Amino acid sequence: MEKKVFGIILTILGIVGLIAAAVNFVNSSSGSYNIKMITVYGILGLIFFFTGVGLIRTTKDRSL
Repeated sequence: MEKKVFGIILTILGIVGLIAAAVNFVNSSSGSYNIKMITVYGILGLIFFFTGVGLIRTTKDRSL
């Protein structure tokens, strides 16, 4: 159960990171700082999202 909750938290953090990257992309100018920030948010968001989804999918439910 704890792994599934951790997976949900990671998935939510990944979605937040991807949304932050998208907002920065839409509101950005062409500076190199903004490109680096968008890239970092996007990569971390993808890593967190796919790790969280993987934990949710591979964790088996235990019925009590």
